[in-house]
Amino acid sequence: MRHLTHLTRLFAAATACTALLSAAPAAQAQGPFPSKPLTLVVPFPPGGPTDAMARTLAAEMKDRLGQPMIVENRAGAGGNIGAEYVARAEADGHTLLFGTSGPLAINASLYRKINYDPVKSYAPVIQVGYLPNILVVNPALPVKTVPELVAYAKANAGKLSYASSGNGASSHLAGVLFNSVAGTDLQHIPYKGTGPALNDLLGNQVSMTFTDILTALPYVKAGKLRALGVATVARSQALPDVPTISEQGYKGYDVSVFFGIVAPAGTPADRVAKLNHAFAEVLNSPKVKQMFAAQGLEASADTSPQKLGQFIVSESAKWKDVVKKSGAQLD
Repeated sequence: MRHLTHLTRLFAAATACTALLSAAPAAQAQGPFPSKPLTLVVPFPPGGPTDAMARTLAAEMKDRLGQPMIVENRAGAGGNIGAEYVARAEADGHTLLFGTSGPLAINASLYRKINYDPVKSYAPVIQVGYLPNILVVNPALPVKTVPELVAYAKANAGKLSYASSGNGASSHLAGVLFNSVAGTDLQHIPYKGTGPALNDLLGNQVSMTFTDILTALPYVKAGKLRALGVATVARSQALPDVPTISEQGYKGYDVSVFFGIVAPAGTPADRVAKLNHAFAEVLNSPKVKQMFAAQGLEASADTSPQKLGQFIVSESAKWKDVVKKSGAQLD
């Protein structure tokens, strides 16, 4: 009997030790966060506006998190390479993606194959804001409003063209959506980048473009391009006197490039919350607000992780339909 009691005690002790040893890694995993420098992956080359925004935010994070945040550029395939890298990273909150409309909404429909799901592969952290697209025309075109453009386009069916920075770019899909809601037949002319597209628009080789407001702003202010309508539902703080396309009769027309930060799916909720709070503080600081506003960036009214998650779902659904209408498909 004593022998059995002794064995029972030994078994209980061994079980308790095993439980403690098993719990050790979990306790370690839930230790102080962050425990090392964080990496903010930008899925585009250095030097562009997305890279600049990411670096502005990252530089302000050390004071709030106690660890530096390093920006790492992993460009290629329209943002898919960097997005896939983060989707496969360890879900501990130390590796984040500074994503845009492309990798977080459009590319899933535009590319024949991507190795991540923008909805399922990430834990949303925060929506940084959005950069409105804007419809601008060469001043030689005899129109000053969106309704005038639509009437002129219908009277000259198939003769007006719009430039984009490439097949599947937001400046391309914005035109597809406009043709759909306005009943026009604007001809798409794709270019290899925004620069060449703008050059031909300024030279009156094409009629118009739906570019981002940051790109168009200096040309509009200089009178080299005429702004007909902002492509978001609300007016832009950068050009408050320019009405939206929506308020000119095409209700709900909404095209912008949005910016959001996500972590790999499975990142603990408390870590997501800590990151969200730190990023929100930075975005609300006068210094960063002023810098981003000067670039035409509109702040997100709701910076919760849940709001970004909902937005990614709705944007993915919207662009899936537009991409299908466009016929664009990339490898």
